[in-house]
Amino acid sequence: MKNIKISSLTIYFLILFFFCGLIKNALIIFFIILIHEMGHVFFIKLLGYKIISINIYPFGGITKVEKDLNTAINKELIIAWGGVLFQIFIYGLIFLPFLSNYTKELIFSYNTSIIMFNMLPIIPLDGSIITSSFLNKFFSFQKSYILTIIISIFNIILFLIIDYTNSLNNYLIIALLIYKTYEYYQNKNYIYNRFLLERFLKNFSFKNISTRKGNLNILKKDTYQYFIEKEGIKSEKAKLKEMFDK
Repeated sequence: MKNIKISSLTIYFLILFFFCGLIKNALIIFFIILIHEMGHVFFIKLLGYKIISINIYPFGGITKVEKDLNTAINKELIIAWGGVLFQIFIYGLIFLPFLSNYTKELIFSYNTSIIMFNMLPIIPLDGSIITSSFLNKFFSFQKSYILTIIISIFNIILFLIIDYTNSLNNYLIIALLIYKTYEYYQNKNYIYNRFLLERFLKNFSFKNISTRKGNLNILKKDTYQYFIEKEGIKSEKAKLKEMFDK
């Protein structure tokens, strides 16, 4: 696939493993990461979305998809869980008779570690996407976005406290996660305005309908909003039109 990109950090890790004589370890890790990303790709294609790019990092990959911010929450969850689901199949390799016990132990250990790491609610890991999706079920899009950042920062700090004695390699990964979280924060206004513009320009088929007082900040994913105002009930389309007409 021509849109697969291997990050310089991944290349650094692969070279480091090779020079340390851990060629088998490097190949197993790289294989697991590719299988993980293929899990995302499978469900992205199954749901009919277009893949923009796949960036391979030491802890996994980041697959950019051409889809709306108002994509159904359940679809977001399916895509996020796809990588882990495909990794579960990797455990089947430990039953192959021609693999040595040492190789089986490496596969089991690395596969488990990568699953556990990717489930951490830190941006841009799968755990953060899952957390964000669940937050969007209960809170507005804007509040969920901010809460996702706060949870990510908290878990980065927690990870550093627990893992402070570990090697330089882990700090390089943490540095990347800090950068991605900061980038996510920097894009908050752009993402929120894009979320609103999608709601204004497109007609989404939301199953849930809500009527309450408030402003556009209360808009939720998967929910069409009506606003209670002095002059009566106003739809979110009318409210958004007022905003973009300004």
